[in-house]
Amino acid sequence: MTPIITEAPNLAPVSAEIFLLIAASAILLIDMFLKGEKRTLTYVLSLLTLVGCAFFSFMDYNAGTTTYTFYNMYVSDPMGNLLKLFTYLAVGVTLIYSRQYATERGMTSGNLGGEFYVLALFSLLGQMIMISGNNMLSIYLGLELMSLSLYALVALRRDHAVSTEAAMKYFILGALASGFLLYGISMIYGATGSLDLTQIYKVANSHSANPTILVFGLVFIVAGLAFKLGAVPFHMWVPDVYQGSPTAVTLLLGGAPKLAAFAMVLRILVEGLLPMAYDWQQMLMVLAVASLAIGNLTAIAQTNIKRMLAYSTIAQMGFVLLGLMAGVVGGPENGNASGAAGAYSAAMYYSITYVLTTLGSFGLIMMLARSGFEAEQLADFKGMARRSPWFAVVMTVLMFSLAGVPPMMGFMAKWSVLQAVASSGQIWLAVVAVMFSLIGAFYYLRVVKTMWFDEAVDATPINTPLDMQVALSINGVAIVLLGLMPGSLLGACMNAMTKTLGS
Repeated sequence: MTPIITEAPNLAPVSAEIFLLIAASAILLIDMFLKGEKRTLTYVLSLLTLVGCAFFSFMDYNAGTTTYTFYNMYVSDPMGNLLKLFTYLAVGVTLIYSRQYATERGMTSGNLGGEFYVLALFSLLGQMIMISGNNMLSIYLGLELMSLSLYALVALRRDHAVSTEAAMKYFILGALASGFLLYGISMIYGATGSLDLTQIYKVANSHSANPTILVFGLVFIVAGLAFKLGAVPFHMWVPDVYQGSPTAVTLLLGGAPKLAAFAMVLRILVEGLLPMAYDWQQMLMVLAVASLAIGNLTAIAQTNIKRMLAYSTIAQMGFVLLGLMAGVVGGPENGNASGAAGAYSAAMYYSITYVLTTLGSFGLIMMLARSGFEAEQLADFKGMARRSPWFAVVMTVLMFSLAGVPPMMGFMAKWSVLQAVASSGQIWLAVVAVMFSLIGAFYYLRVVKTMWFDEAVDATPINTPLDMQVALSINGVAIVLLGLMPGSLLGACMNAMTKTLGS
């Protein structure tokens, strides 16, 4: 029998993933021999690993090329590399914010050791695979690697009943969503005969596949994607898991994974199922409006700030879905695809803005928390302006940004999405989004009012590590500067999206 000789895959585009895998495995082994309670070496090595990954991804992003490898299962393109850079930033900042919080709660000391850092790195590896997946199978594998790591992180405090309950809810509902996604993928495979996104696009565009099977598969896929984004009506896990998880893990859940989920939606729906745009845009429209309505209205009734920010996340994802659905309204055959790059880049910019703002918001919650006390209630922020005027200013900036108040970064993000929606001819949808944003401004401004005008319940000074103080300050200042000068990041998103869609 003649042996089959296959060409070895090009490993250069996967340098960041290979580096992260080796480094995370090495950190896990090194941590086994550490005696220190605070795991300082594990923390430093984790941050250095992120810097190394950023170096490889920046080199690829700077090259500006699109490269396929592993038999078209993996793609390295400008959009993916830009999203990866912000994913590293989000995870790195989360580790800085979480260090003291996790140590005080025994999550990085004693019997647990450095699992918190290693699981965070493995969840990041899953996100990177999701971002660069060009095949339904590779995207799903990345999703499961990320999800399994996050399930374990939510349950990391094994002696904490609330965290264990949150982990059970997240695991069960996550498994259900994965089942939806897999069933949808199997139907798409049955209709097109391929899991490769490029091949799926060609078959769907040729109209040779059974349209009924394609639509049924699309419905299940959109349901699975909506769960990962936390969109209504697949949002039931978000408030419970956000509230029940340790705040450090909540930030790992609500930050970087949103960028990976955005990339997954874009890869599957735009790069693979664009010929079915008319069908999935109707679904995204319903999900977006429902998320804006339920998220903003329910957040008003919350007194737990983590739960309030969870419903805020649901509403914010509504805006991301608006940007995604505004790309080629009515389907590509109608010739409305000219604004696609602008709409998708607006959604990408909004996702990045949301993540940067969420980092600071949960970082400040962790700053106020101390051993034996979780600063989770809105009342815990009373009189914060007297305890720490500077960080009260930072929190005010973050809340204004989430509410879309100029000149914060969040205003520009909302404006760019609304502009894309209006340009697609759906003025009524932009008006609905503005109305719900005005409703949502109430609960953000309530946090500001509590900090500046209510009497402090606890007047003890806030003790914060220097690295966390510096990171929070930079986070707050960046939200203002990127709002005043949005051109560079908006331009980078537009450039990356244009090159990616054109490849």
